[in-house]
Amino acid sequence: MAYLEMSRIEKYYDDFHALKGIDLEIVKEEFVVFVGPSGCGKTTLLRSIAGLETINEGRITIDGRDVTTVHPSKRGVAMVFQNYALFPHLSVFENIAFGLRLQRLTKDELTKRVRRTATLLHLEELLDRKPKQLSGGQRQRVAIGRAIVKQPKIFLFDEPLSNLDAKLRVRMRVELLNLHYETRNTAIYVTHDQVEAMTMADRIVILNAGKIEQVGTPLDLYERPANQFVAGFIGSPQMNFLPVTVQSQQDGLLRLLLPGVGNFSFGPLEAADSFAGRKLNLGIRPEHVILDSIPDALKVPAVVNIVENLGSETCVHSEIGEEQILVSKLDGSVRPERNHRLAFYFPADKMFLFDENGRAVHRTESPLPDKAPAKSEALAKSRSV
Repeated sequence: MAYLEMSRIEKYYDDFHALKGIDLEIVKEEFVVFVGPSGCGKTTLLRSIAGLETINEGRITIDGRDVTTVHPSKRGVAMVFQNYALFPHLSVFENIAFGLRLQRLTKDELTKRVRRTATLLHLEELLDRKPKQLSGGQRQRVAIGRAIVKQPKIFLFDEPLSNLDAKLRVRMRVELLNLHYETRNTAIYVTHDQVEAMTMADRIVILNAGKIEQVGTPLDLYERPANQFVAGFIGSPQMNFLPVTVQSQQDGLLRLLLPGVGNFSFGPLEAADSFAGRKLNLGIRPEHVILDSIPDALKVPAVVNIVENLGSETCVHSEIGEEQILVSKLDGSVRPERNHRLAFYFPADKMFLFDENGRAVHRTESPLPDKAPAKSEALAKSRSV
């Protein structure tokens, strides 16, 4: 049974349709990330769950209780904002305890809960300090502590790490995940950073223009995107999209023409749709573009344009046709120079195909079938640290 359920959520700001028919179920103890470009509705959806925004249509249920019209303070949720929103005149102890004082707890119970939370967040030595005496990461932990101490049913995080520098952001991601595994609370996390989403989420909800494009595990979205928007949003650098034309279709196999490269086959397909003569988009991720020839791979001649040497890896921007750029992510030891001619190869099981409306044209087997178990195991190990 869903712990949090949203049914047909609609939200308008005058004539602007911010949320469009949102249906979503989240189970208990799950860490779910809302991700999407700026203005897609992810923060509006989070604030609607918290009760800080009033929805126009639909229903929100938490732990079997309809909270659609319930006041935010009585929903059993706690929210951590992008802005730390700490009281500058109060100590760390008083900032964390502020919400508890409204619950009329005894002094001993209040002190016990604050100190337990401070220990969990490694703030026990900082309880007497004021916010101005803390670093950015310490302030963020205080803001998180203020949410934890209330023992809510659901944690809501609205881009809590966006104000931190890159190094501290990585460390705080690890701390948030460890905190989640220790407390086992249900958490919803909003970010525009797909790297954060991929590394933190049990499931990711990708939003675009107020609608949910796809919901799934990080590997689901990476290996089997539902459409071109999801495929392009997940992965860095983003997936290459190359225009192709269907020359023929027979027995579930498509014969495609890639300008400047030639003909090749794609399939067999899951669906029996007719694609003959249609113009589609071929997708290939930069990390799947290789220099070694392998069986059934598509050979793609290219001329090097820009080379980004990043140490452990090299990103190469190459021209493969008239005004057509291909981005490849190669080993850092490979460092071609501008105007060099190379032959890239697209492995058959790493290519994606999308129709004119951006919908994925799936083969009978998911892409990367041999990689999924190993990657899932690595992810599980990383989360147990």
